[in-house]
Amino acid sequence: MDIIYLLLPVALIFLIIIIAVFFWAVKSDQFEDLEGPAHRILMDDDAGDNKKTENRHSADQPEQKPGK
Repeated sequence: MDIIYLLLPVALIFLIIIIAVFFWAVKSDQFEDLEGPAHRILMDDDAGDNKKTENRHSADQPEQKPGK
């Protein structure tokens, strides 16, 4: 029964820390756009993907000398 005198204050301290972290996250706009990142994963970015693949392919291929 004596352990409750230790566990209750520890649990209350954890609760206060969790509430403080939650309010910090809300204040720093962590929950503003919940759907945007999920949609960004599914949508292809044609302009950005083409540049990335072109750079990747040009780095893989050896340079060709003109005229040969």
